[in-house]
Amino acid sequence: MLVKRIQPMIFQARRLYVEVMFQVMGRALQAVSEVDKTVNQEAEALPDGFLFEMMVMPNGSRLIVEHTGLGRFKYHGDSAPRPVDLSIQFKHIAHAFLVLSFQEKTSVAFANDRMLVDGDISYAVRMTRVLNRLESFILPKLIAQRAVKEYPADLGLPEKLISAARIYLKVATNFVETVRA
Repeated sequence: MLVKRIQPMIFQARRLYVEVMFQVMGRALQAVSEVDKTVNQEAEALPDGFLFEMMVMPNGSRLIVEHTGLGRFKYHGDSAPRPVDLSIQFKHIAHAFLVLSFQEKTSVAFANDRMLVDGDISYAVRMTRVLNRLESFILPKLIAQRAVKEYPADLGLPEKLISAARIYLKVATNFVETVRA
């Protein structure tokens, strides 16, 4: 009996965690595009107005960001102003939880057929590099090394700390502005 009660609670906890992580990641993508030149260079190759979505299938949590030009992203929450250009979709909430709790690398999840890519694969690779760069900044190095395919060799501690502080400040400011609105 106890197991039957715990299972739905675990599912709800995972769903809530994934939803919160998508909100943080969306805001952090916007912030890192304002802070890091490497991310700007990756994003500049995307067309202006390019919409990126990461979601849990079929109608679960999602994040949507838009490339507004000059390598900058704008977070749109969970609703797109028009059809998305690229969608990375987790097949199940448990798969999203594994990746977003940094237990499994995105590349491993893709190799294990836990995700689908709907859109241009070269854009998906580019967005994955942006996400990896973001995670390298905002996560402690030991966790980031588990989360990303390859930790950036050129990312020194001073740059990491300063950039992470700037990203977290921008994310917190965005949350506060959202609450006020």
